[in-house]
Amino acid sequence: MALGCGLVSGCGSDSGTPTLNWYVNPDGVETLTELAEQCSTADYRIAIQLLPSAATDQRTQLARRLAAEDSSTDLMSLDPVFVAEFANAGWLLRMPDDVAAEVSGGDVLAGAAQTVTWNDGVYAIPQWANTQVLWYRKSLARAAGLDLTKPVTWDQLIDGAAKADGTVGVQANKYEAYVVWINALLQGAGGEIVSDTEAGRDAKVEIDSDAGRSTAQIIRKLADSPAAQPDLTVSNEGTTLPYMFGDGSPGEFMVNWTFVYGNYKGEVGDSITQADFDDLAWARYPQTVAGQQSKPPIGGIDIGVGAYTRHPEFAQAAARCVTTNEAQTALAVQSGLMPSRSSAYAAPDLVNAYPKDLLDLFRTSIDQGGPRPKSAYYAMISGAVQARWHPPTTVDPGRTPAESAQFLSDVLQGKALL
Repeated sequence: MALGCGLVSGCGSDSGTPTLNWYVNPDGVETLTELAEQCSTADYRIAIQLLPSAATDQRTQLARRLAAEDSSTDLMSLDPVFVAEFANAGWLLRMPDDVAAEVSGGDVLAGAAQTVTWNDGVYAIPQWANTQVLWYRKSLARAAGLDLTKPVTWDQLIDGAAKADGTVGVQANKYEAYVVWINALLQGAGGEIVSDTEAGRDAKVEIDSDAGRSTAQIIRKLADSPAAQPDLTVSNEGTTLPYMFGDGSPGEFMVNWTFVYGNYKGEVGDSITQADFDDLAWARYPQTVAGQQSKPPIGGIDIGVGAYTRHPEFAQAAARCVTTNEAQTALAVQSGLMPSRSSAYAAPDLVNAYPKDLLDLFRTSIDQGGPRPKSAYYAMISGAVQARWHPPTTVDPGRTPAESAQFLSDVLQGKALL
């Protein structure tokens, strides 16, 4: 229906009140629908169009529309890693100077603000920000002999979980979240997958480094440990959740996104007890190298305006409306999608919905976190890393970083296909 609407009529008539199509991902759709209604005006109305659930499929659908110069793609919810690609292709309108100043003015958390710039311009507005923290059971930490009020390393977690018959939960299926883990491990060791990304295909491949080998050592250590979950090679954000409670197990140390708190809270009285929930705790993302501050992953959604929209001023006004503090607070309270603005964390409704120390941890992790490579060729970069680092059971510190660096370089230069 959405495709036909775009091809036939642009979902709005040439006369009367125009309709702005807002393509959204499936997270928080009920709240987003409310925002669309609230931000519609006498000049325009905003209509929600649903994208696929997977980030790669979202990119594909939007890219096809924009490459065809589709004028019905007015607003879009973008995974941060696609902003650079779309901006570089000329598919996004550059935000006005006052919006750019607002985004970089200090209230937008640094990790989120980094995701919307390209070539010194601002091409989207952060709507909500996501990050990963370490979720665990207090009882498991005690059994493992770990004091998680202090920084903890991946090595300590893996060893502690094995000692206490617990597990370590990660996302290691062959998909984007596995690259999120690899990137966070690399950055935590002071490295990165690629640098000089504005050089495009000539970006410098950095993954074959000491940081890359440290990353590979951690992945292989977990894969070989009794603390590895049995579905490690196909694990995702959802598959790791059941290991925290149930079946008399001591629980897990799990890195996962901000939705986890609301997820377990909603299960109290159903699949878990209040005592189980009271045993849940959280800490900053683990360190790759002892004594070196971790770089928690950065995710979320940025709102971009399509370059071919017939109503650019209306679309930019709508983008500002759906990213206000009030909009971000509603998404956080109702859907567990955390604000990208620091001041929104003081909203009374949000403070009442989450423990203060957890909100502080979310905000700090987003502000100090590490985005994935900002590149117009990010889809290639991600695919090449997945191709050589999966499955985690075959990762070899002495071989994988070098092989993946060569393959990634060949892919970027057009010498190899994914």
